[in-house]
Amino acid sequence: MHFASPNHSPAARLTAADLVRSLARTLHRAAASESLANSLPVLRRLLTTRALRGLSLPELFRQRAIVQRKHVLLMLAVESGFRSWEQYSRALTSMDEAQLTHFDLLRSKAGHLNPWFSSRAEAEAQVPVLGGRVVEVGGQAVLLVEEA
Repeated sequence: MHFASPNHSPAARLTAADLVRSLARTLHRAAASESLANSLPVLRRLLTTRALRGLSLPELFRQRAIVQRKHVLLMLAVESGFRSWEQYSRALTSMDEAQLTHFDLLRSKAGHLNPWFSSRAEAEAQVPVLGGRVVEVGGQAVLLVEEA
């Protein structure tokens, strides 16, 4: 995924909030896609984080046009440990790209397969062996290991 915004010159440094907003645009487009492979992962995340409520996954797929950017921003905030986009947005003002913990943003820097674990604790137990950085993804965790 490419996260550069057309509103910024290539030399301009994107803020953490810019990167998250760009990710939200990409995920919003994916949620609206007719492709099951593109839309279902995002729609599942929206339901899991309770950014949208009262719908089953099949119902949400049929009504995916109701997904708004604010729902995706809330989903990203909840996945990052915040209760609202407003809280997350305020926190982002003091973060730089290296401090972002959101898996979608980190994945763009991961150039190879990374080990997945059932829990954060399992992944953290492997850090002394494999090195890398633990990132929670839903109830699971991935260990982002730097390429040698």
